[in-house]
Amino acid sequence: MSGIVMEALNVEKVLGTGPAQVRALKGVSLTLRGGELTLLMGPSGSGKTTLLSILGCMLSPTEGTVRVRGEAIAGKGPEELAKIRRENIGYVFQSYHLFPTLTAADNVRLALDVRDEGGRKAKNRAREALARVGLAQKTINYPKQLSGGEQQRVAIARAVVGEPSVILADEPTAALDAENGKAIMGILAEIAEDPNRGVLVVTHDPRLVPYADRIVHIEDGNIVREETRGGTRREEASGKA
Repeated sequence: MSGIVMEALNVEKVLGTGPAQVRALKGVSLTLRGGELTLLMGPSGSGKTTLLSILGCMLSPTEGTVRVRGEAIAGKGPEELAKIRRENIGYVFQSYHLFPTLTAADNVRLALDVRDEGGRKAKNRAREALARVGLAQKTINYPKQLSGGEQQRVAIARAVVGEPSVILADEPTAALDAENGKAIMGILAEIAEDPNRGVLVVTHDPRLVPYADRIVHIEDGNIVREETRGGTRREEASGKA
């Protein structure tokens, strides 16, 4: 593993007001390191999605601190937060979020467009990212011409094409069958081998455990325990353990 790429310190989040007010997070601390795949596991309503949104700089904590590559996000305006997201964070969503009128390569290139990176270099980088996830022959296909597993691979390629420090994946296998889910987690585990990149996967699926270096359990807005799995992940995930 490498250094810390993202951390949350004593993060609290209050949602709603008055009688409907809910403390979604109650002093959560979490550190993500390069070269590590972390699973954030918990039941529905445990605070997983709220924490992911805060780590992704899409939601501000009520209390506490979030740092991305050592830079605190407190007090940052919308444009500054958008810049941090563009330069440091890649997202993988359960529902893919692909544009149906764009090819696979063009969907990936969107992540570079928002960074003002265009031209032939951007096209080459998009093709390279698709090749990395096994879609070298699908660059000109539209989402409707791709299977669910292939669409999720495009989403992963889009998330990594800008070389972000952190990949945040929200239930990335929930809409997939077991075989495709295994393939997607294999890709994310491979990405997590990069010592400069940390991967956080939010899930409630115990079948993803073999792919993790570390498992963080959250319940009722609290981190209740962590498990570090050391060097067992790659052997178990490949069926060698």
